[in-house]
Amino acid sequence: MQVNSDPAAPQPRLAGHALVEALMAQGIDTVFGVPGESYLAVLDGLHEHHERIRFIACRHEGGAAFMADAQGKLANWPGVCFVTRGPGASNAAIGLHTAFQDSTPMVMLVGQVASDQRDREAFQELDYRQVFGPGTLGMAKWVGEVEHADRLPEYVARAFHTAMQGRPGPVVLVLPEDMLTTPTAAPVLPRAQPALSWPAPGALRELRTLLLAAQRPLVILGGSCWSAESTRAFERFAEAWQLPVACAFRFQDSFDNRHAQYVGDLGTGVNPKLAARVREADLVLAVGVRLGEMTTGGYQHLVPPRPAQRLVHLHPGPEELGRVYAADLLLQASMACAGQALQTLDAPASVAWRAWTEAVHADYEANLVAPAVEPLDMAVIVKTIQRLVPQDTVYTNGAGNYSNWLHRYTRYPGRQWHGRTQLAPTSGAMGYGVPAAVAASLLYPDRTVINLAGDGDFLMTGQELATAAAFGAGRGRGKLVSVVVDNGSYGTIRMHQEREYPGRVSGSDLTNPDFAALARAYGWRGTTVERTAQFEPAFAEAMAADGPSLIHVRLDTDVISPRTTIRAIREAARKA
Repeated sequence: MQVNSDPAAPQPRLAGHALVEALMAQGIDTVFGVPGESYLAVLDGLHEHHERIRFIACRHEGGAAFMADAQGKLANWPGVCFVTRGPGASNAAIGLHTAFQDSTPMVMLVGQVASDQRDREAFQELDYRQVFGPGTLGMAKWVGEVEHADRLPEYVARAFHTAMQGRPGPVVLVLPEDMLTTPTAAPVLPRAQPALSWPAPGALRELRTLLLAAQRPLVILGGSCWSAESTRAFERFAEAWQLPVACAFRFQDSFDNRHAQYVGDLGTGVNPKLAARVREADLVLAVGVRLGEMTTGGYQHLVPPRPAQRLVHLHPGPEELGRVYAADLLLQASMACAGQALQTLDAPASVAWRAWTEAVHADYEANLVAPAVEPLDMAVIVKTIQRLVPQDTVYTNGAGNYSNWLHRYTRYPGRQWHGRTQLAPTSGAMGYGVPAAVAASLLYPDRTVINLAGDGDFLMTGQELATAAAFGAGRGRGKLVSVVVDNGSYGTIRMHQEREYPGRVSGSDLTNPDFAALARAYGWRGTTVERTAQFEPAFAEAMAADGPSLIHVRLDTDVISPRTTIRAIREAARKA
């Protein structure tokens, strides 16, 4: 290769080093991963530039991918995950799937066997285009493989553009080992700037006509990559039109939960009154959401393909619009523009549904009242946490019935105040909460991060407590606390078993360790709580401690959700 005589031009360096430079050009200063022999040249590049970009070495690729997803959610910019070939990529698939279903921008970089060994089923070889197959039901928006070192910066730029364009999501970039060790003088490309879309003026006028004709409208709000200004603008639109606003499944931080027009979230453990209100509505304005199974109550609140309610669907991805529902009006808009676009609609002096909005909000307020439970009351615990933490606290969780208490009783501020404050998988992935909390604490050390995890959920990725200890998570001004709810059961599965096959328990019982002792073994502070009165002093001590803390909460298996018990489910099933 001829050396460029221009001193300002990049000189030949290993493509693995050029990749690190390309990531820095995209504004990346932290990447997550598990080291692998397939990308040693990249690891060397990270060593070369360690003062500008850090590599967080995780304990499992699934944890690393979850951390990159959390990074993408918090930053509104692609999180980055490095994994090695074959088993490493397979382990990371859960995080990739979560990013796809959550519409989180993410770039996963995967080592590959050397190009002269391809198609021989070489050691750990996989065809990643087949494995992660892009498409509307795949795990990635795009899967690309870099065959020539000189084109590496081009592929990196395309990966970031693709992750951010339209509906955000994950992309996979495959890196053959020999390509990474090839010298290249290719220059890195500028930071990606995603093109933004705005609804057509005529479509906005049609939306205004539909709103003026409504008697019982309701907004379902969610989606990723909202800007603070767009969030503020949407709130002004909702206020001007006095619209009741519900948040989609695990997008509760899309709208200020303390607002007089907030009416609750749609998802698992939904308020039955809110579910009924959606069915009673004569106009549903879905903004930023996919209208998936969880948000629509198994497609029963809104019945496809043509719901009984008039439906307006605004979404950044044209491929999503009209895919499931034949809506009355389809609007394409980037979420960074959606609020401003809607705010242009002139509201009338008065609306016909003011009493409707007040009634739906009253349903939400009533749902915050919980009957006392002894000896340990999860509603009180969640409310205690929120009372004792800063307003910009980030809450994380994975999958399981325990999360219903968090969703029901936590009141999230809107994203205009602090950005994302809720990190949770709409994919229903167990094990998400701990890695997401570790990532949030490392990326934003001045913010407090609270993880609520079930016992089954926690042990999926609990080893990432070691990552937190190794890189100093929870040792800044912000605190890092994990609350493990231990009911000795895969609670969600047990609940469904009791409904379908009462009393016939199979495979859902768990034998657990002493979680507090396990935390101490990882270098965390560990405490056990068995009664409601014990929790507040234990949590206050965790918030005052230097370093991360875990509180092991022992909950009776019978207390299966905020709304019912195992005993009540079993009796109802037997009577039926």
